[in-house]
Amino acid sequence: MLTIEENDLLCRVEGDAPMGKLMRRHWTPVCLIEEVSEPDGAPVQAKVFGEDLVVFRDTEGRVGVMDEYCPHRRVSLVYGRNEDCGLRCLYHGWKMDVQGNVIEMVSEPAASTMAQKTKHKAYQTREWGGMVWAYMGPQDAIPEFTPPPWAPTAETRVSIAKALLPCNWAQILEGAIDSAHSSSLHSSDFVPARVGGAEATEKNWLRPSTDKAPRLQVERTGYGFRYAAIRRPIFNANTHDYIRSTVFVAPATVLIPPNNLYNVANINVPMDDENTAFYFIAWGDPKTTPETETWRKFLCQQVGIDLDERYRPLRNHENRFWQDRTAMAAGNFTGITGFPNQDIAMWVTMGGIANRSDERLGASDLAIVEFRKRMLEALTEFEAGATPIGTAEQAIPQSVCSYQAVITKETDWRAYEARYVWGDLEQPELEANYQVKQ
Repeated sequence: MLTIEENDLLCRVEGDAPMGKLMRRHWTPVCLIEEVSEPDGAPVQAKVFGEDLVVFRDTEGRVGVMDEYCPHRRVSLVYGRNEDCGLRCLYHGWKMDVQGNVIEMVSEPAASTMAQKTKHKAYQTREWGGMVWAYMGPQDAIPEFTPPPWAPTAETRVSIAKALLPCNWAQILEGAIDSAHSSSLHSSDFVPARVGGAEATEKNWLRPSTDKAPRLQVERTGYGFRYAAIRRPIFNANTHDYIRSTVFVAPATVLIPPNNLYNVANINVPMDDENTAFYFIAWGDPKTTPETETWRKFLCQQVGIDLDERYRPLRNHENRFWQDRTAMAAGNFTGITGFPNQDIAMWVTMGGIANRSDERLGASDLAIVEFRKRMLEALTEFEAGATPIGTAEQAIPQSVCSYQAVITKETDWRAYEARYVWGDLEQPELEANYQVKQ
């Protein structure tokens, strides 16, 4: 458990909150590319670290991420006209380009030089892996953008389900690194089977173990940590272990053990202290990785069916997440369809910020405890002037990946030569000179 003060340090990101300052030292997803795919299309509202933002694609295809509120009278630019390489405020016609330059002030005299003296807050952006990224840290020291481990090349298929959730980022991330819960909460979807390793079907993910109480071991790293959940396999239990190795990439990414067809990851972007943009990702070989809508349908995360047009879940605490008690009586463990929805029900019902001072943790919570320790220690080091966790020389090596495998008991899971799941079994190499849209 954490004290109330430690919990605030871990969770809060708004304003001058130390964790928010640390997170801003990383390139951060702001929205999906699909939300701003059309030049001169409708601007999109976003919120990151408590900042209200507007995102738009201009006439030439460049994406801008800037303060939502016009520098003139602070009205929302989400309602503005996106035209002729700029976003024009409806109130008095001020117009800003993607870099925050005020390029027109139609309400001011022609001789005025006020436009040249006014700069609107805007952030550097990149497009990669289906997302629009922004660097929201110090603008005088913007680091080079590096592709995330779940989108190593431009050819990688990346399919993303997005949901805006009314709870803190840390309790969502803790769910992603908690291997033990999958044997209970997801038991009707992650089904034990006589298979050689984790396999994906159209309806379920199969795993070669009935063991609900894994042993956990952790290896701390400069980018975060990785750990193994060690279970008894269905076959050869006397000589082998079933390993599910998860990777935590600070500050808010989890590489989840893959199945036989594609890799899985999630990234959790704090909108503010009590709301999070949750992104659940399938990625890998285009021949075996599901397309976006297929992925969303599998997860029950489709816009217009499971989510509204702004990616907010239609299932919620008020309507009991559409839980079906008849299905539960017939054998379904939760009565909630779509395993992310099962997770969401747990995360949201913890409250806006979970009260970690009132918990009772056990041996299966080792990864949860390590996450909290790792991030609070990283925060102390950062405030003392150290390189932010997961950046520069502490960035995750390309060779590190999550994995699942049945291995001999004599094999150290830390030394196991894991590779990303890929159609030809070859892990894709990071392009030396990758191209991203500036």
